[in-house]
Amino acid sequence: MRRVRPGAASRGALTSVAAGDTYEEPTDLPRLWHITLSVSGEKVPLSELRRALEQLAHDHPFLLTSRYATDHAEIRYWEEARDLHDAAAVALRLWGEHRQSAGLPPWEIVGLEVIDRETYHYRIAEGYGPRPATPVGVHPF
Repeated sequence: MRRVRPGAASRGALTSVAAGDTYEEPTDLPRLWHITLSVSGEKVPLSELRRALEQLAHDHPFLLTSRYATDHAEIRYWEEARDLHDAAAVALRLWGEHRQSAGLPPWEIVGLEVIDRETYHYRIAEGYGPRPATPVGVHPF
């Protein structure tokens, strides 16, 4: 008789593979997606915007870099998601969900790019596309 620890069933059942069978990696595992979110709106003081973007970076630890001006900003980061649709949905909620907690201006999202990790690295290797997010942090345009 096999004993099961409490809660083990909720983590998924153990399965065995018979001799000669091959293991296939599940196809619905999360992947990394590079997100570039562009927002814009009415002008705000640069010092307030910088503080808000720094708070957003603190609240969202995967935030790589933010570039900003008085009336627009661009945020780049990596998101883990099952597919492009999930990554885009999370990215489209980022600004609104953190607006009050970070003190972000009431700007609208005007651009969104979601690319997979391989495409990101291919673009960088070929010398085009978004430059690597360095230096990391919050910077003026």
